[in-house]
Amino acid sequence: MFFLPLFDNNPTNRTPIITRAIIIACILVFLYQIGLTDRLERLFIFSYGAIPALITGAEIRPGYFSDIPDKATLFTSIFMHGGLLHLGGNMLYLWIFGDNVEDSMGPVRFTLFYLACGVAATLTHIAIDPSSVTPLVGA
Repeated sequence: MFFLPLFDNNPTNRTPIITRAIIIACILVFLYQIGLTDRLERLFIFSYGAIPALITGAEIRPGYFSDIPDKATLFTSIFMHGGLLHLGGNMLYLWIFGDNVEDSMGPVRFTLFYLACGVAATLTHIAIDPSSVTPLVGA
């Protein structure tokens, strides 16, 4: 039988402000994304999702202009999700475990840790297939 943890029993000493802020940011980005037309949603994903071929310089698209530099998508893609289950699963576990990690590390170190883990996951994906033109979203 498969069990999903829905809570933990580890009390925290302070309010997990950063954990809550990340969850809210991810939900707001997702709500914005699903409110777009199909064409604008594709443009949004291709602009803010991490595309390995663009980050590694393996491919240059003529006439392609993004709102942000390609390497900035190492960060922006962390807050994007491919669907409701992707978002829900990630936010569930961030909610369950993030407060304890944030409490242990403190808000500044937790923020840096969260971003570093997201960038490391993205770079790992890029290392596996550096010529991919498929945008990566989420962790």
